[in-house]
Formats: sequence, structure tokens, C-alpha cells
Amino acid sequence: APHSRVKARNSRAPFAQRALASAHFVANPPAARRILVVAGEASGDTLGAALIGDYRAAGGTAAFFGIGGEKMRALGVETLHDVREMAVLGLSEVIARLGFFRRVWKETVRLLDECRPDAVLLIDYPGFNLRLAGEAHKRGIPVCYYVCPQVWAWNRRRIPKMARVIDALWCLFPFEPAVFAETDLEATFTGHPLVGPIAQFLASPARPLPWPAGDPEERIALLPGSRELEIRRLLPVFLRAAELYRARHPGASFLVSAANERAAGHIARLIAKTLPEGAAARYPIATGVMREVVRQARAALACSGTATLETGLIGCPMLIAYRAAWPTYFAARALIRVRWLGIANLIAGRTVSPEYIQRAATPEALASGLETIVPDGPAREAQLAGLADVRRALSRPADSPAAGALLARIVP
Repeated sequence: APHSRVKARNSRAPFAQRALASAHFVANPPAARRILVVAGEASGDTLGAALIGDYRAAGGTAAFFGIGGEKMRALGVETLHDVREMAVLGLSEVIARLGFFRRVWKETVRLLDECRPDAVLLIDYPGFNLRLAGEAHKRGIPVCYYVCPQVWAWNRRRIPKMARVIDALWCLFPFEPAVFAETDLEATFTGHPLVGPIAQFLASPARPLPWPAGDPEERIALLPGSRELEIRRLLPVFLRAAELYRARHPGASFLVSAANERAAGHIARLIAKTLPEGAAARYPIATGVMREVVRQARAALACSGTATLETGLIGCPMLIAYRAAWPTYFAARALIRVRWLGIANLIAGRTVSPEYIQRAATPEALASGLETIVPDGPAREAQLAGLADVRRALSRPADSPAAGALLARIVP
């Protein structure tokens, strides 16, 4: 049954009509159950789509609306804003777009009042979503939070507040529920939703990719991230590292993965700007097929983020790199209380994939690091074994339902 705190909804309030008319959401009968969903990044769109699919497979019939991306829209989610509008990197970009975020915030809070959703589903994006959880809680709307904010890494003072305003927290990592053991918050490890799809992907036939000529045992994937600022900061470093490595190993070949056409255009311009004339042909771009690129690669240079987890689950050894604006870096270093950025390393509790952060992310260091994980040897074998341990740790326990099934219990 729906959560006991749900209040009676207003039907088709004026702002809801104006905000949602373009998506035809107001055509739904007033009696239909509705869930406001908010994801602020491409990874959240992917996770949200998987959860919504599980929700419907478990018999849930509610309609979803809010903030999402292409994958959620493909499942019928009506979006007011796209995740591409919401994704920002670093303090400076947030400040530059403060007016936009204020407008989105006001719109979303008004939707709580005028659409009266049966529940709010918040996916990661804690800077925005934890505040929204508080607003929904004040209105008696049940709050389901998917992807635990990293309070175990920094700002543990958020834990009591989260326990007050969140009704159900669904965690992707097995160590997270214990963080809330001393509160009344229902925190559940539901397994990581990428484990199953990647296993299915690995069982599918390989697809042709535009690898340059070279030794198939020396194919290296370049994964510079999906955000423009990430690409701008890391891709030139990756390219120079690749050039150093290729000079020592002429049989090596490289393929750059782009998340979408927009990222591919930015990558192409940076390749032309970074490398000497004629060298761009050595770095073709594959768009929208990151998993296939990684499956066919012997190793990868990867921007820290969700892509590193996918790379690890596929079983491709990697070096993890990250560069941020210096103010952002110093602020994060003062707050973060964990030793690693890489998700696989956090899960394993040890360095499975070497990390190169800020000044350490140099072409020379990355090129040397590749020389330890591309050829057979102790470093490569140790990383492969560590990644296998991570894959087992992230698999959903047999007695634990998927997050979508848990949502179906709250809003049938």
C-alpha cells in the first residue's frame, strides 16, 4: 500500500499544467499513481532506467516524471529538464550557472505541491537531491533515495539528517548500510545494477570497431570522461601518454571512447589541437560503444567515475586518472576521508587499479604505468584477480530484492 504519510493530491494544478503540457503529462488521468524522479547526471539516467525497468517487472504501474535523460525517456518518463543541463563539474561551473539551478529548484519544489506525487525517487546528485528530500518530507511525501550519498567519505554530519528525511535508501555498495546502523533509516544493499547487464553484454557477440593497425594484444582504450571539462583536462594528458607508450611499443594501437556525438566533437577538436599534424589518424573515436571498446582492449586509461566501474566489471585492467580545478581539488582534499577515488579500489579496500590524481596524472607516469599492466606479469594478474573480487562483492545477494521491486512495494 502507498506510504501512510501521502496526502491527497491536487489534480492538474496550474503550474503543473504549464510545466508539463509540452510532455503531455497532464493527459494522464488524475487517479494514476505518479512518481517524481530526479537524476542529475548521465550515470543517474542509466541507473534510473534500470530501476524503472525492474519496477515495472515487479508489477508497479505508476507514471514517472521529472528530470532525466534519453534512457529514462525511452521508458516513458516525462522530463522537464535533461541530465545534460544539470551535470556540472566543480565549484566554478556551479557558480556560473547558479541562476539556472535556482530556477530548476523552484520549479521542482512547486511540482511537489501541485502534482502531489505518490513518492519521490531521487537518484544520486546529493547537492540538489538531499535538499529536495527535505522538502518532500515536510509535505508528507515518501522519499526513496537510490545511490547512497558518499557520507562515508566526507561530511558524516549528514547522516542524522538523511535518516530524518529519507524513508528508503537503496545502496549500490555492500559496506554502505552499516553506515546507518545506528539510525532508523532503512538502508538496503540491492547489488549494483551494472553487474547483470554487463554479464549479458559479455555473453553477446563482439562488434567491429575502428582500431588502427597494430598488435591486438596491445590495444589500449582511452576513456577521458563524459563531461566537457573532464575531457578538456584529461584527454591531452592521455594522448601524450599514448604517444610516449607507442614510441616504446610500435605495435600498440589506441581507440578513444566518446559518450555521445557532442563529446565526440569535442574530443576530435582536442585531438587535432594536441597532436602534430597527421597524428590524429592514430586516435580514432568510437561513439556510444564504451563497453565494446573496453572489451576489446588489453588495458585502459580511464577518467575516475562510473566508467571505471564498468571497465572493472568487464575485466579490463586500467589506470585511473583525474584532474580538477585547483580550488575544487583543495576543497575536496580537505573534506574527503577515504584513500581512493576509484570505485573498484573502494570496494576492495586496497589499490586494485593504480590512481593518478592531479599532479600525479602526467603523461610519463601513465605511460610507465601501462607498461606494467599491458603485458602478462604479476601486476596485470593481480589487477585481474582484484577486479574479479569486486565483481563478486557487487552482485546482489540472493535474498535481497532489486531497488525497483522495493519501490513497487511503496507505490504499487
